[in-house]
Amino acid sequence: MHSIEQYRDGFISYLESKTITKKPVNLYEPITYILNLGGKRLRPVLVLIATELFGTDYRKAMDAALAIEVFHNFSLVHDDIMDAAPLRRGKETVHEKWNINTGILSGDAMLINAYQLFENYQGDTFRSLAQLFSKTAIEVCEGQQYDVDFESRDDVTVNEYLKMIEYKTAVLVGAALKMGAIIAGASDQEQQHIYDFGKNLGIAFQLQDDYLDAFGDPLTFGKQVGGDIIENKKTYLYLKAVELGNEVQRKEILDLYSIHPQDSDEKVNSIKQIFVSSGSAEQTKRAIEDYTQKAFETLTSLDISSDKKAILRNFGENLMSRKD
Repeated sequence: MHSIEQYRDGFISYLESKTITKKPVNLYEPITYILNLGGKRLRPVLVLIATELFGTDYRKAMDAALAIEVFHNFSLVHDDIMDAAPLRRGKETVHEKWNINTGILSGDAMLINAYQLFENYQGDTFRSLAQLFSKTAIEVCEGQQYDVDFESRDDVTVNEYLKMIEYKTAVLVGAALKMGAIIAGASDQEQQHIYDFGKNLGIAFQLQDDYLDAFGDPLTFGKQVGGDIIENKKTYLYLKAVELGNEVQRKEILDLYSIHPQDSDEKVNSIKQIFVSSGSAEQTKRAIEDYTQKAFETLTSLDISSDKKAILRNFGENLMSRKD
């Protein structure tokens, strides 16, 4: 097995060799731009790790890892358009740097490119990867639609929200690990176990992202802190605040979530105070820990060595200890 840094460095080198800006420049330059903005490369690294965990050279999974990364960034380009987000990883979003039409078209091309990369696999491996990718891609779209729908609903439940983030975020983490297992020829049972590990870790990751959106450090978070509050998104923090808050707190948060004031800083600060005073912030941190532990419990079912299980656990612990 290699270190996380070695997997990441190997993937980045492969990514750089494949992301060449060609004509028409206004289609491909935005693709190169978003793919080079950085990030932790979480999903492609998981593809590579899983491939080697099950005894196969991780380099055989490079195209699947790249497909996952291209698809993930495609979804970010379109999400940023839908959210009217000004920043992505601390830099201008694609639609801000170019325009909305360019963001839509370049994103479409990225989705097609992601599918093309699976053509480099043969037979049953290609079929299994393509089926998993198609299933995951449509679930991500469903999750995004739930997210949009929730903005105009006042009756969103915690369970509905958890289903939304499972589809929008967590299934792609699970799919990344399962793709590595598929390429390595692991059994269906092992594929499912490692998928479940990734899915639960993905839910914890998204809950933590929601928490950091409100309470992260603006200098390191890479996105606009308070963006979910400004957009009136019914996050876990919001839903728990409504559930746990007293009558005054519930009225204030419902009132604030019904407006889009020009001075958003005051709204963000008021909402954050309610998140803390109602107990929502603490409950959210507890949910993050619960889903992280649920992911780790899944590792006991995997038929791999203790050393290899420790690699996955360490990866999860490092991921969930992030502050940005």
